[in-house]
Amino acid sequence: MSVLLWVVLPYVCFAVFVLGHIWRYRYDKFGWTTRSSQTYENTLLRWGSPMFHLGILMVIAGHAVGLLIPREWLYAIGITEEMYHVGATVLGSFAAALTLAGLLILIYRRRTVAAVFLATTVMDKIMYVFLGLTLLLGTAATVVYQVFGGGFHYRETVSPWIRQLIILQPQPALMADVPLLFQLHVLCASLLFALWPFTRLVHVFSAPVGYLFRPYIVYRSRDEQRGSRAPKRGWAPVATPDAARLRRP
Repeated sequence: MSVLLWVVLPYVCFAVFVLGHIWRYRYDKFGWTTRSSQTYENTLLRWGSPMFHLGILMVIAGHAVGLLIPREWLYAIGITEEMYHVGATVLGSFAAALTLAGLLILIYRRRTVAAVFLATTVMDKIMYVFLGLTLLLGTAATVVYQVFGGGFHYRETVSPWIRQLIILQPQPALMADVPLLFQLHVLCASLLFALWPFTRLVHVFSAPVGYLFRPYIVYRSRDEQRGSRAPKRGWAPVATPDAARLRRP
């Protein structure tokens, strides 16, 4: 069971994540979209969407630092264990609260606005369930063990487990003594990655990042001082006999 949960399942989910995106892009390009519902309702979306996206970016950044960067590297640049713990707890709690608040607003909007609810697919509902569970389990684990508990050193268990998976040298024994909330959080996140290619979450890989670095669009004025030619009143005359006859007084 340990090998199945902490070796087989993560690799299967990762394979589905990669191959699913390739399949989706090849056979469903027109469906590669956020399925935006902004035209149906904008007030709640204007609050919920920025909160969720800012929060989830902070969550991803925190996970990248905590799980992928060995703590010895952080020690080398002067970040002690106490500094990391305080920063991860405070910033992580804020990011989790911001993300959950934004997600709750978006779910409330999708359930209460009739037009948005009618545009909600089955995969949207499944995605919201797994996304919400992943966030709730991660937040609960942080609150129970890091904020009010004695602290759990996940950088000695979960972090090396993930890094060993990446280099194709899995060590399922590292997850044996991990608390249940953390285990459920990892399993739920793995299943969310497997569902990812078949939901609206694919828009993450088509975000218009290049828009921030595109060159300016040059607009040329056509007024008398700067234009290439002086403006004319009315319609430009047509050089035909009939037009010449009509212009005669």
